[in-house]
Amino acid sequence: MSLIDKIAAREANVGIIGLGYVGLPLVIEFCKAGFPVTGFDVDTVKVKMLQQGKSYIKHIDISSITVGNTPAFQKQSSKLKTQNSFTATMDFSLLKNMDCIIICVPTPLNKHREPDMSYVFNTARTVAKHLQKEQLISLESTTYPGTTDEDMKAILETAGLKAGIDFHLAFSPEREDPNNKDFSTSTIPKVVGGYTEHCLAAAVALYDSIVVRTIPVSSTKVAEATKLLENIYRSVNIALVNELKILFDRMDINIWEVIEAAKTKPFGFQAFYPGPGLGGHCIPIDPFYLTWKAREFDFVTRFIELAGEINTRMPYYVVERMTAILNNQGKTLHGSRVLILGMAYKKDVDDQRESPSIKIAYLLREKGAEVEYSDMHVPVCRGHRHYPDIDMRSVELTEDRLKDADIVLLLTDHSAFDYKFIEKHARCIIDTRNAFAQRGIQSLKIQKA
Repeated sequence: MSLIDKIAAREANVGIIGLGYVGLPLVIEFCKAGFPVTGFDVDTVKVKMLQQGKSYIKHIDISSITVGNTPAFQKQSSKLKTQNSFTATMDFSLLKNMDCIIICVPTPLNKHREPDMSYVFNTARTVAKHLQKEQLISLESTTYPGTTDEDMKAILETAGLKAGIDFHLAFSPEREDPNNKDFSTSTIPKVVGGYTEHCLAAAVALYDSIVVRTIPVSSTKVAEATKLLENIYRSVNIALVNELKILFDRMDINIWEVIEAAKTKPFGFQAFYPGPGLGGHCIPIDPFYLTWKAREFDFVTRFIELAGEINTRMPYYVVERMTAILNNQGKTLHGSRVLILGMAYKKDVDDQRESPSIKIAYLLREKGAEVEYSDMHVPVCRGHRHYPDIDMRSVELTEDRLKDADIVLLLTDHSAFDYKFIEKHARCIIDTRNAFAQRGIQSLKIQKA
């Protein structure tokens, strides 16, 4: 039976490497579609929780899938036959039993804003050790064009098998938007690029089984570039409104009112909104993958770099605004009590990756402020590689705590915050998300930043 026939019959064993914000939703969709799924991760805590049928990501519910967590289920050497079943494991030797392997590992930047490809390349080396004929290897991690059919292909072929002849190779960029109520993994069209036509056919067959629509493109490089364009587009437009926000603040013009008026135009305009900085794994990072790759072609990506400079500057701007507001009150930032509302990078999620809140907390502490935060989705904030000294716990949002703070700084506009309660008891509020105005709360206490 060919791989495509196995996929059609839901008999293909699907292995997903990296069980995070991208990998875990894929696990759920493939299980729902009737495939036996094995998840691979190096994080012992994650694997143990998943083996117990528990999700460690708040907005991702895995109760709908059957979890196999017995040693026999995880260690069996024959191909896994249980349909609609999932097992999480750290035993990467089981990769040899997979028909389709999807790689969803991080692609961060190093301190020089250059791609850190160690997770992808080390994963490829692990896959190469267990690579079998007819397997499909699909990379979903956002990266620069050429990663799949140049770098990863070379690593996989050290197994003695040839891409496009002995095994299938593809790239299909993730398009996850954590906790988006309107779009999920299965309802977002999926771009797919293959190393050869046969590789593309196998990848399309696999993804067709779980998503509403696949978008085949001519190569893995086109698919890689598509993901970068999507995020660069957002980064540049967010940088534009962030820059206009700073300008309009000086001109005493409300940027939020301007955007609301502009978006009434039924064509030629899409609304983007300013904020305290960019967060998440995609927009702050992905554009610089193309910037780095462009150097190989003696090309400077000025728009991308300018957007990155503006967006990276926003946490500093927030701190500068705080300093100015405190000065007007006859206070200094040093020694002031600051209560941050929201440590996640986005409303109503527990994701702290690249969150501007962490950067701002770090800057405030550097300047001698006493900083606390409250976030019902993020009980603990620690373990961030760029800010290893950050070790904080969320505090309860009480009347006394709000009254004691010199400034209450809203950075993440979680729906669960009681905005009326906050406005009633806080002495001074800096709202970086226009959250109070959106709820019809007007007060002289509320400042913009």
